[in-house]
Amino acid sequence: MDTYKQLPNNVNNKLNCSTCHLNEGRVAKAAPYVGMNVVYPKYRSRNAKINTIEDRINGCFQRSMNGQPLPTNSVPMQAIVSYMNFLSQNIKNKNDLQDNTGFVTINKELVPNADNGKTLYVQHCASCHQLDGQGLYPNNTYMFPAIAGSQSFNDGAGMARTYTAAAFIKGNMPLGQEGMLTEQQAVDIAYYFSHLERPIFANKADDWPKGGAPKDVRR
Repeated sequence: MDTYKQLPNNVNNKLNCSTCHLNEGRVAKAAPYVGMNVVYPKYRSRNAKINTIEDRINGCFQRSMNGQPLPTNSVPMQAIVSYMNFLSQNIKNKNDLQDNTGFVTINKELVPNADNGKTLYVQHCASCHQLDGQGLYPNNTYMFPAIAGSQSFNDGAGMARTYTAAAFIKGNMPLGQEGMLTEQQAVDIAYYFSHLERPIFANKADDWPKGGAPKDVRR
């Protein structure tokens, strides 16, 4: 919940793990930590390799945190994995997961409308994330995260992809009014804010080396 202050050598923005993994990683459809013990290791087409949970965590540090990976045997890495395992102690196999992982499903055939997305963003999002998307940090204290600009995730992060961001929005936003937006509205908002200026991930050209990249991947 305090990642960027606790790990300043690995986080180059002002986001925390809990920015996306809501309520300490406990919320279904908000990328919960629960069950990661039976999900990983797994093959991921983005790097065309079998990834351990440590690999997946470091992907977040390099993309969502726009920073540097943690050494696998470091105390912070062991702490994060241990916390995931603590939340997952009742999950013995994938049958125990039910439908509590990832995000809600979004129709990826929906065509985003950036102008409508901007209008909806102003109506439903700007009060927390601000008109410029750079979040709210009174007295340098995290209140609402930056979703654009230098303190946000880079363009190699999953949240920089329209349909991934839309799935998060549809299931979890606006905070306290979850589910009020239609899929189309979520897609429009996601396209608008995910294409605002943000850091560039230097190695994104190496992603999906065997092909099959989703159509909303940032280039």
